[in-house]
Amino acid sequence: MKNLFFLLCAILFSCGSKKQEIVVLPEEEMAIDLSKLGKEKLSEYGFFVGALKELAPADDVLPYSINSALFSDYAFKKRFIKIPAGSKVNYSETDVFEFPVGTVLIKNFYYPADFSKPNAEIRILETRLLINEGKQWKALPYVWNTEQTEAYLMVAGKTVPVSWKHSEGVIKNINYSIPNLNQCSGCHLRGDKLMPIGPTARQLNGVHDFSNGKNQLVLWKEKSLLEGTPELKNVDRLVSYDNPEASIELRARAWLEINCAHCHRADGAAKNSGLHLLASEKDLSKIGVGKAPVAAGKGSGGLLYDIVPGKPDESILQFRIESIHPGIMMPELGRTITHMEGVALVRQWIKEMQ
Repeated sequence: MKNLFFLLCAILFSCGSKKQEIVVLPEEEMAIDLSKLGKEKLSEYGFFVGALKELAPADDVLPYSINSALFSDYAFKKRFIKIPAGSKVNYSETDVFEFPVGTVLIKNFYYPADFSKPNAEIRILETRLLINEGKQWKALPYVWNTEQTEAYLMVAGKTVPVSWKHSEGVIKNINYSIPNLNQCSGCHLRGDKLMPIGPTARQLNGVHDFSNGKNQLVLWKEKSLLEGTPELKNVDRLVSYDNPEASIELRARAWLEINCAHCHRADGAAKNSGLHLLASEKDLSKIGVGKAPVAAGKGSGGLLYDIVPGKPDESILQFRIESIHPGIMMPELGRTITHMEGVALVRQWIKEMQ
């Protein structure tokens, strides 16, 4: 089977950051066998048993979840991981775990027809694989067919119209964007390498529906998949930004970490911006308080500082996370609409800031 091919070709500068871009060439200009990139069909990996759309994991595939998830136009996600037999994950206190070669992270994006019934009438749109090949991770996007019987490797991405009844009963319609390989690298680039974003100790530290009442880190350790884990009481935890019982500050900082800090951190693609948004960052100027932008251009909206305490409407950060303008919005990729609940959290946090 022939399909699109990609070339690594350019360095782009955006918001003071450096990013690699993959250019996808038309099929008639350059075509190759997709087997050189990955398997043509998702089913060929054997990650799931039974009807593919049920996403029932095989014995060697483990479901996992994170405490605060990246906003992707309100898409729901089901995550799985396949760790090679006999291999173990090395624990890290502050960063993404060190996964053995051959590890595959499997993230499925879907929408229920009615958000008040999250397990009914599900439509899966895409499955993204991150495969640890040793020197680097490889990202592969798989697009599901209308019949929900198969997902196919599609390096050029795709735009899919989606409609659903939102939580308050309002019908929402969007053109959901499935990323191409270039866009995958845009979010997952750390230094000059692709890296996972979510699976850190702080994100995995929690109890979830599939973990039988056990903390996820404990479950991994019991399955002999994780080594170097300290006592659970000594493991930091990122709160869920959806948790109304947590403070506004903790929730807002968690939202900014998962949505922004993959680039805005000391070793991220936007490190030159000087804006570091990990929730563990204590330096207020690095968070953006009273900080003038390095190079925001029209992204500043004519405002002077990233965060003005007590004044969200005078804060560049608030302006950019609310925008959907391609040259202004942050994050730049992964969304086409505004996460109203998330930006409301950040707005309240800035408003209450002394």
